[in-house]
Amino acid sequence: MGTEKIGKLMLELALPSVLAQIVNVLYNIVDRIYIGRIPGVGAAALTGVGVTFPIITIISAFAGFTNGGGAPLAAIALGQGNKKRAEKILGNSTSLLLFFSVILMALFLIFKCPLLYLFGASAHTISYSSAYITVYLIGTVFVELAVGLNTFISCQGHARTAMMSVLIGAIANIVLDPILIFVFHLGVVGAAVATVISQALSAAWVVRFLVSEQSEIRLKFTELKPDRSILASILALGISPF
Repeated sequence: MGTEKIGKLMLELALPSVLAQIVNVLYNIVDRIYIGRIPGVGAAALTGVGVTFPIITIISAFAGFTNGGGAPLAAIALGQGNKKRAEKILGNSTSLLLFFSVILMALFLIFKCPLLYLFGASAHTISYSSAYITVYLIGTVFVELAVGLNTFISCQGHARTAMMSVLIGAIANIVLDPILIFVFHLGVVGAAVATVISQALSAAWVVRFLVSEQSEIRLKFTELKPDRSILASILALGISPF
C-alpha cells in the first residue's frame, strides 16, 4: 500500500469491491424473485418484505456510520506506522457496532408495527412484513459486524479478502432461499432466516480474518474498551456516509 503505483492500487482495490457490489445487487434481486414465487401469496409477501426496506437501510446506515469513520482513521494510523492506535480504532469501532446492534434491535422490535404501517404496510401485508423483519432484527449483530468491519480489511489492502465476505453471504443466500422457502415451506420467514445465516457467515469470515495473523491490525479483546477521543473521531468522520 505504501510503495505500489497509485493507478495499479486503484485497480486492485476497486475491481474486487465493484464485483462484490454487483453480486450483492444480483442476490437481492434473486431473493425477491424467490419470495415473489411463493405459491398463492407471492405478490403480498413481496410487497410486505419491500416495506421493511427502510428499516434494513437504517441498520446498514449505522454500520456505515462506524466503518466510514473508523476505517479511514485506522488507515491513517497505519500510514503513520502507529499500529497500536490502528488496533485501538478497530477495537472501538467493534464496540460501537455491538452497541448499535443492541439498541437498534431493541428499538425496532418494540416499534416495528407502527413503523411498518408508517412505511406503507397494510392489513393485507403486515403479517409478512412483521414476520420477515422480526427474524432479520434478531440477526442485527451479524449485519453490523459484516458490513461495519469489512472495510477494515480493505483499508489494509486486502480487497479480495473483503470481497470474499460479500460473495460468501450472497452465494449462501441464493442457495438457502429456495431450500427454506419451498422445501421447508417457511415462506418469508425462510427468506429472512437465509439472510441472517448468510450475514452470520460473512461476519464470521470478517472477524476470523481480523483476529488472524494475516491481518496487519488485529481485533483484540483488550482494545474493545471505549476511548472517548477515538469514538468522537469515528463519529465525526462517519457522519457523512451515515
